[in-house]
Amino acid sequence: MSPLHRQIRQTLTIARRDFTATVFTPIFLLFLFAPVIMTSFGAIGGMGAASVTQGSADKSRLVAMLPEGSAAVVRAADAQLRPLVRGDATPPPLTLHPAVRSAPNVARAMLDAHETDVNAVLYGTLAQPVIAYGTANRADARYLAAVARQAALLQRAGAATPDVRMERIATTAPTVGGRNAAAFFAVFGIFFLTLFLSGQVVGTMAEERNNKVIEILAAAVPLESVFLGKLLGMYGVAMLFVAFWGTVLSQIGMLLPGDVGADIRQLRPAIGLLPFAVLFAAYFTTAFLLLGSVFLGVGAQAATMREVQMLSLPITIIQVAMFGLASSAVSHPGSALTTASELFPLSSPFAMAGRAASGAQWWPHLAALAWQLLWVAVFITIGARLFRRGVLQSGSAKPAWKRLFARR
Repeated sequence: MSPLHRQIRQTLTIARRDFTATVFTPIFLLFLFAPVIMTSFGAIGGMGAASVTQGSADKSRLVAMLPEGSAAVVRAADAQLRPLVRGDATPPPLTLHPAVRSAPNVARAMLDAHETDVNAVLYGTLAQPVIAYGTANRADARYLAAVARQAALLQRAGAATPDVRMERIATTAPTVGGRNAAAFFAVFGIFFLTLFLSGQVVGTMAEERNNKVIEILAAAVPLESVFLGKLLGMYGVAMLFVAFWGTVLSQIGMLLPGDVGADIRQLRPAIGLLPFAVLFAAYFTTAFLLLGSVFLGVGAQAATMREVQMLSLPITIIQVAMFGLASSAVSHPGSALTTASELFPLSSPFAMAGRAASGAQWWPHLAALAWQLLWVAVFITIGARLFRRGVLQSGSAKPAWKRLFARR
């Protein structure tokens, strides 16, 4: 058996050992369903906040006190403008009230009412409208002013508004906005997955250091194989997590409404959907291996779980910094910042994933993947040597050029 073949077998043995020790435990189920737990807590808090907001929104009103002849055009103007405002900015329902002589006093009394929140009151005539509103309801007052102007135009026209026919056309070419959005989501997707999955690599060495298992492994297997095997084992765990949730989300996506599904389909990468999926998987792999090799080397220096917990903050800061650098690079393609983020090893997978969504060239990705894998080997070698010298207190073998001079 050749030395290379032996080292590959040793590496895969370590990887299989760490993979089975992690996956075939009850704790792994908690890890696998951690997104459900976190989403449930977020959903509970969001539902509570939404119920409070909805309760107050249901009691809000806009009031129009106008002559009887103006009520129809005001209602028509409100029906035209309301669909243009969606989401949280949707104005409260409009209530029509008969015109009265003391309209300013009645409007003030409506704004001060305790039973119902009247955000703004329109009174007077459409030729000279007056709008009274509360202190924090300027947006609703502006909407009511737009309704008054639109109603005045309809009243002057004196004719029915045309029935506009809207035709939706499914475009085939990816838009600039769709490419940019796909680039950002690619960067965010890799950042989220690596943030959630690669942090577990830090604590893989602490327990085995306390149990003296690492010394037995180091005596039988080269430390580089130990480090690479542990990294590949954790990568297998990460791929199992991604495959499980990717399957679940793909099935949920089929249940989305047609409009939502059409909006998602606009997020089309310039290089193509299938090639982008391959590149996304490749860059997630290199991002996990790069960050995992750095975290494994740093975490190997920690002797206790307390020290591992102390390392979590700088690790998170590094990941957020790489995400911010890559996001800025995606927003400014072709700049010096983009080139720097694509060349820097830790941010290169993030930036190149964004480039895969916005550009159609293949050769930069092949060069980037080779560059990133080279740095994975460098980080593993450095981490193994630091562990050998700092923790095991044993020096590494002399370089070949030193042995050559020693013989002479």
